[in-house]
Amino acid sequence: MIEPTTPTYCANHPDVETTLRCNKCGKPICAKCAIRTPTGYRCKECVRGQQKLFDTAEWYDYVLGFVTAGILGFVGSLLASLISGLSFIGWILIVVGSPTAGMVIAEGVRQVTRKHRSRTLFITITAAVVLSALPVIISHLLTLNIFNLIFQGIYLFIATPVVYTRLSGIQLTR
Repeated sequence: MIEPTTPTYCANHPDVETTLRCNKCGKPICAKCAIRTPTGYRCKECVRGQQKLFDTAEWYDYVLGFVTAGILGFVGSLLASLISGLSFIGWILIVVGSPTAGMVIAEGVRQVTRKHRSRTLFITITAAVVLSALPVIISHLLTLNIFNLIFQGIYLFIATPVVYTRLSGIQLTR
């Protein structure tokens, strides 16, 4: 005969009954508190603790990464403007060259920051890429050069996510 067990309640929500437990610390958690990881469900505290191990960036990595991404992003933005005058070949080059520029920017930043990691570092570097294109965009706005603005938009639309995903290690396929 199976004996009835006492119900288990979520550690964060004492009125919610659950059978789910954190696979690291064993704490009972409800579906609202559970965070799915590749190894199973974990509580928010264990995920935060793991995140602290992941974040290795120092304060100077933000400065070095921002400056490096700004310089390389500005060069990429200038190159996008230069190839806009190549008519049909320019369209091909911007679509092929933008991901390449994003990879070059990301790898340059990784070298300067010694591969340190942090979500806020990745966001800071991505913002630097966008901000570095602003002088070129403003100059095209002042001259009403719509064609170059379109190329800048394509460049930023493609290169910016490439920089972020390359730095953060996000894999779209397995």
